Amino acid sequence: MFRVIRTLGLALGLLGGVIAAQGPEFAQQYAQRLGGTVDELRRSVQTLEADARATGNSPEGAVDRLRGNADALVARRGEAARSDIERLARLSAQQQALTGSTSPLGRLAAVIRDPDLSLARATYQDYKPAVPTTVDGLVAGLLGFLASWGGWRVLSDVGRRMARRRPRAEPTAA
Repeated sequence: MFRVIRTLGLALGLLGGVIAAQGPEFAQQYAQRLGGTVDELRRSVQTLEADARATGNSPEGAVDRLRGNADALVARRGEAARSDIERLARLSAQQQALTGSTSPLGRLAAVIRDPDLSLARATYQDYKPAVPTTVDGLVAGLLGFLASWGGWRVLSDVGRRMARRRPRAEPTAA
């Protein structure tokens, strides 16, 4: 019986390692999607800035002018432009945090710390599991294995001790 429990613990540890290794892979796929989103937002904001300069306005002045326009469509475009500028600043800061993280699991921590929820949701929907061979993936896999296997060992040891302490029924004399 002990061999079955030990084998099950090892299997759970391996499963935990594979699952934990998905964290850095998710962060990698998130970073790729983040890069594309930042590039597209930057292009949109640069177009707005070029149009503002061509008409003798500052970018902030052009956004304010659009937002204050009586035409609802133009006002909504101004609000969208303001939102794009703010999102670009936020996502660029996150991209720098991801790029600058050098510790094992640093990219995953940067994603968890301040994710863009719509970007994380889209990444999750398109996520393709993989076993990463990077240091981050190996460390996460090892930590997941140790946590799963160690948790199973603790639970099985406690269960075994409880089973030993249970008083056995004495056979009654007939």
